[in-house]
Amino acid sequence: MDRPRLARILWVVLAIVVWNVVFDRVLVLAGRQYVYAATLAARDGVYLFAKDWMASAVARGFWLASAGAAIILAAGLVLVEVARKKHTESEP
Repeated sequence: MDRPRLARILWVVLAIVVWNVVFDRVLVLAGRQYVYAATLAARDGVYLFAKDWMASAVARGFWLASAGAAIILAAGLVLVEVARKKHTESEP
C-alpha cells in the first residue's frame, strides 16, 4: 500500500472517530441536563419526557459532529494531496 493511500485512510478513520466522540459528548451533556431539569421539575409535580428533551440534542449532535468530521476530512485529504505533489515534484 502506498503512503498517500494509507494517509487518506487514516484521515478517514480520524474523521469517523471525531464524529463519534462529538456526537456522544453532545448527547451525554444533554442527558445530564435533562436529568437535572427533570429532578427539579419532579419536585413541583411536573414530569419532563426524555424524548422531548433529547430530540433537539440528537439533531444538534448530528450537525456538530458532521461539521467537525467534514472539516477534518477535507483538511486531511487536501494536505495529503499537497504533500504528494511536493514529493512527486522533488523526485529527480
